[in-house]
Amino acid sequence: MARAGLTAERVTLAAAELADEAGFGQVSMARVARRLGVKDASLYAHVRGLEDLRGRIALLAADEKTLRIAEATAGRAGKDALVAFADAWRDYAHEHPGRYLATQTSIDVDPEPAARAPGPRRAVELTYSMLRGYGLAEPDLTDAVRLLRSTFHGFVALEAADGFGHTRPARQSWNRALDALHTLLEHWPTSDEGASS
Repeated sequence: MARAGLTAERVTLAAAELADEAGFGQVSMARVARRLGVKDASLYAHVRGLEDLRGRIALLAADEKTLRIAEATAGRAGKDALVAFADAWRDYAHEHPGRYLATQTSIDVDPEPAARAPGPRRAVELTYSMLRGYGLAEPDLTDAVRLLRSTFHGFVALEAADGFGHTRPARQSWNRALDALHTLLEHWPTSDEGASS
């Protein structure tokens, strides 16, 4: 029988908090059960197992991150939207490192909770909408999305690993990277796909 007051949402939130404190790779059913003061078996009334729980953390984080980005970019366009989008991404990664990593990890997510979670779908919509402001269309939109994700994730991953050893503050390099991305997006190279060789 499920413990009174214990829900899939409470289990997920406890696991997400653990991920932020100890690292996403340190989340286990046993550690989450201890955090909630229950036996491991009690969790299985609410989640199917560790992979399901990891997927639920990823969906929770995607919803949270996307909401933050949506609020930051509302009413903005061009460079203002790009900077607000990027800063919201980076701030979320700093504040919730375990949850953030869940959004960047390949996980077999249960279709049922995935269908109820708007975050991943909304994230795609927000990104493409922001980039359309630069006049991009396919296939350039997809290429630009991949460039932004690679840049943002690469930067915050290096920060998380203390990978920037230079004395120049990382924030200054981040700002310059966003300046460079804005310039690139405004002058996106013309695609030669389909041209005969």
